[in-house]
Formats: sequence, C-alpha cells, structure tokens
Amino acid sequence: MLDSTQAHADEALLQLGKRLKADGYRFICVTPATQARVNAREGSQRAQTMRDVFGWSRPFASQLISADELEQLRVAGVLDAQGALWRSTVRWSSLDEMLLVHSAWPTDSHDAVFFGPDSYRFAQCIQDHLRSRPEPVQHALDIGCGSGVGALLIARAAPHAQVSAVDINPKALRYTAVNAALAGVSNITVSRSDLFDEVTGLFDLIVANPPYMLDAEHRAYRHGGAALGAELSLRIVEQACERLKVGGTLLLYTGVAIVDGRDAFQEAIRSILAGPELGWTYQELDPDVFGEQLLEPGYDRVERIAVTALTVTRLN
Repeated sequence: MLDSTQAHADEALLQLGKRLKADGYRFICVTPATQARVNAREGSQRAQTMRDVFGWSRPFASQLISADELEQLRVAGVLDAQGALWRSTVRWSSLDEMLLVHSAWPTDSHDAVFFGPDSYRFAQCIQDHLRSRPEPVQHALDIGCGSGVGALLIARAAPHAQVSAVDINPKALRYTAVNAALAGVSNITVSRSDLFDEVTGLFDLIVANPPYMLDAEHRAYRHGGAALGAELSLRIVEQACERLKVGGTLLLYTGVAIVDGRDAFQEAIRSILAGPELGWTYQELDPDVFGEQLLEPGYDRVERIAVTALTVTRLN
C-alpha cells in the first residue's frame, strides 16, 4: 500500500501526463547513442520546447513551463536543480496514442526505468500476436514490466482480461501504475515479484522483454546475467513454461550476443523446450542493434547483437 507522500507524488505525475497529453505532446524515444548525438549538437544543450524538456531530457529555465507544471514536477519528486536551470528526471514517450512516463536520459541509476526502440519492437510483437491468436486473452502476465508496455497493450486489447504486471524495481511498478491510469486502463494489477516467485496461477499469455546485456554496473533494467546477458531470458523460458495453461503462450522478446556466427541462446532453449507438450517458433527480428555495446568489456568476441522473438505454446 502506498504511503500518502508517494501517492501524492504519483498523482502529481499523473496530472502532468494528462496535461501533456491534452496539449498534444508527442515524442518517439530513440536509442541512447542517438540521444547523445542529438543532444551534443550546437544549440541543443538547453531546452527550448516541451519536447526538449520531457523527451530530450535537456535542462530548462523555469519560465519555459507553467508554474503549475513546475509544481507538479516538484511534488512528484522528479525535479533536479542544475545551477540556474532545472531538469526533469523523467521523460514521456509516445506509443500509439498513449503517453508513458519513464526515466530521463541518461539512464545511469540502478533503479532506472527504460523505454526505447526495444519497447516499440516488443509492442509490435505483442500486437501481432494479439491479432493472430485464436482465443481471447483471459489471464495475462507481464514479467519485468518496466514502464508497463506489455501489460498496457494486452489490457487495452482485452478489457475483460485480468492482467498482472510484476517487477523487482519499485520505481517500475510506480510508473506502470501511473501509465495505466493515464491510459484509462483499469484491468491491470501491479505487484512486486522476482520473475514468478510471488506469482500464483496459470496464464494464457505471458510476455517479457528482459534485460539482455552484460552490464558492468549490474543495473536492473540492463543486466541480463551470465557471461553475455542471456541468463535472465533462459530463466524466464524455464519458469514460464510451467505457468502456461493448455493453449497458453509465452512471448519473449530478447537480445542475443552472436559469437562466431552462433546463437548460443537458441541452442540452449532447444533442450528446455524439447518434448511434445510444447510448440515453439523463434525469429530474428533485427540482426544488429546497440553496436556501441561491442566496445564494452566482455564483448571482444561478439560480432553482433541480434534481437529475437520466441513464441512458446503449451499444446497439452
């Protein structure tokens, strides 16, 4: 249960989102590398527009936004002083007609809530699945919900379904709840769980977009574990298969470090998914993402990072 201070802060964040939405604000979130390049351009160090403030995460003068908006940022606890300027520690990005709050760039903190191009690809995977599935969703789960992309899309497409959104990051749970309220969605429950540890029951749809990088700082939104970031994705596959109803589906969007032309993640899931009770498909969606990661320690033998979609269905 939220204490009154946090509830007040989240309400201020929600009201700010409603105001931005009413004013027609839109922003498509880019990769961190693109964000850095755009913000490094001459004249881009200080905000001139609302998109600069809440999309490009640039410092701004107090007179750029209304006194009400400045107060909402203060009450929400997402306003930082930078000399004579201010900076929002959240940003707002568009997904279809929705606005989602998430952490400002750069996402350096351990509890940062990420949203970016992966979120758009993940959303497309979910939308494609929902259009093609033969039966409506009744009980769905978004594992490691982050800003709530998966849960929101399912809840909006299946308003009579029960949709659970879980994460180990309290800030992610707060932002998911704010985003659900802003989208006018009431069939999402938000709770803390380390994968399936605090989750009960079976599901006819489980979705996940876990971190898949090797991150030296072990930031929760980015570090996937093991040698090259695949550990968390493998744990999700192993545990999710036991939590699917007959006819239920796991949709996992993840990234894979390709070494000497080999996809070690695909090789590993073959043994996990062996047996007649499970059917699955595996697709490489983009062969080369986050190329700057190859300069990081531990990636000296990696030739590319691909993003993939794994779909697993329980047949019996």
